[in-house]
Amino acid sequence: MVAAREALDRLIRDVPDFPEPGVVFKDITPVLADHAGLAAVVAGLAEAGRDEQGRSVVDTVVGMEARGFILGAPVALALGAGFVPVRKAGKLPRETHAVSYDLEYGSATLELHTDAVRAGSRVLLVDDVLATGGTARATVELVERCGATVVGVAVLMDLAFLPWRDALGEVAVTTLLSVGSDRA
Repeated sequence: MVAAREALDRLIRDVPDFPEPGVVFKDITPVLADHAGLAAVVAGLAEAGRDEQGRSVVDTVVGMEARGFILGAPVALALGAGFVPVRKAGKLPRETHAVSYDLEYGSATLELHTDAVRAGSRVLLVDDVLATGGTARATVELVERCGATVVGVAVLMDLAFLPWRDALGEVAVTTLLSVGSDRA
């Protein structure tokens, strides 16, 4: 995970006042464009889905729209697992479970096909940023409605100054970079 942290420190760009005044957006596109950086963060995120011997402990990786798709699919490949996207409302063509939640600056609804995750399977959630925890909490609920178990959440970075831990409770969280703490 050291290589992943170094890549994030080197490549993430701050964009002030996006998407609204007062918000500092963390742009990960330079990470995605850098082969070594992308490989390092995928390897770092995949560690959350492995046991102490390095064996995969997940059946499915779920990526949250939209950057969770970009990161989750290669993490699934690294773990020998399937990949399932969680989408914004109205984007999936078949029967879905839906959960609405609050964001740092708004609200949203996420959906998951009712048959996308097998009952009894072990699932790792992947996304780019963990802020209030609303997106991750909603995704945990969607996976649990399918009868599966979330073994953890893996993110590129968390915003330590926001209360994401309150939303996730005891769910294991792996974060490669903590922004706004003494770890950053």
